[in-house]
Amino acid sequence: MTALDTPTPLRPAVRPRPRPGAGRVFAAVLRRDLMVTGRELWVILVQVGLTPLFMLFVFDTILGGQGIVGRDFAGLFLPGIIALAALTTALQSVALPLVKEFGFTMEIEDRLMAPLPTGLVAIGKLVIATVRGLLAAVLIYPLGALVVGSAPWRPAGLPLAFLVALLGAWIGGAIGMALATTLPVQRINVTFSVILTPIIWTGCIHYPWPRLTMPWYQVVTALNPMTYVSEGVRGALLPGVPHIPAWVCLSVLTGAAVALTWLSVRCFSRRAVQ
Repeated sequence: MTALDTPTPLRPAVRPRPRPGAGRVFAAVLRRDLMVTGRELWVILVQVGLTPLFMLFVFDTILGGQGIVGRDFAGLFLPGIIALAALTTALQSVALPLVKEFGFTMEIEDRLMAPLPTGLVAIGKLVIATVRGLLAAVLIYPLGALVVGSAPWRPAGLPLAFLVALLGAWIGGAIGMALATTLPVQRINVTFSVILTPIIWTGCIHYPWPRLTMPWYQVVTALNPMTYVSEGVRGALLPGVPHIPAWVCLSVLTGAAVALTWLSVRCFSRRAVQ
C-alpha cells in the first residue's frame, strides 16, 4: 500500500509594506521639528530679548527720560520691534543651522535621504523658521510692554498684524536660506552684519514711512521688505499714525515671499546636489 504525499500548504505571500507618501513624511518631519522648537523655547526668548528689548529700553527709558525723544515714542516704536523680531528671528533660525548642516557636520544628508523631494525639505525648513519668527513676534509684545510700561492695544487690528508678521517671518526665513546656501562658511558672519544692519536701520522700525522728508531715503526704505512689515504692524495697531496702506504692505510682502521662496528653494536644491 502506497502512502500518498500530503502537499505542503503554501504560505500566504507577504506583501511589502507600502512606502509612506511624501505628505506623511513631511508631516512627521514637521512634527519632530516643532517638538524641538518647543524644547528650545528659551533660545527663542534669548533671540527675542537681546537686540529688540535693549533698543526699546534705550530709546524709551534712557532717551525718553532725558527728554531727547517724546514719551509717546515707545508706542510708535513697539510695532517696529515686533516686525524686527519676526523677520530677524526667522532669518537666524534657518541660516545659522543650515551653515552648520551643510558645513563640517553634514547633518543635512540625513534629511535629504528621507523619501521627500528636495524642495519639500527646503519648505519644511522655512515653515519651522516662520513658526519661530511668529513666536518671537508674539513674545516681544508683552515683553516690550513690560519694558516701556504700556503697549498699543487694538483687538480689531490683531488679525492683520498676525498676517503681516507671518509674511515677514517667511521672508526672513527665505532670505536666511538663500544666504546660507550660497555663501562660503567663512564669509557668513561678515555677510550677516553687512545685510542685517541696513535691514534694521532702513526698515522703518523707528519711524513711519510717510513722515520721511528726503525722497531718496524714501526710495531706499521702500526697497526694504522690513519696511512693509513694520508699516503693516504699525497700521494694524496704531491706525491713527500715518502709515503705508495695508493693501500695499500685503501686496508687496506676498510678492516678495513668492519670489524669495522660489530663490531660496532653488539655492537649497542646488547646494544639496553639490
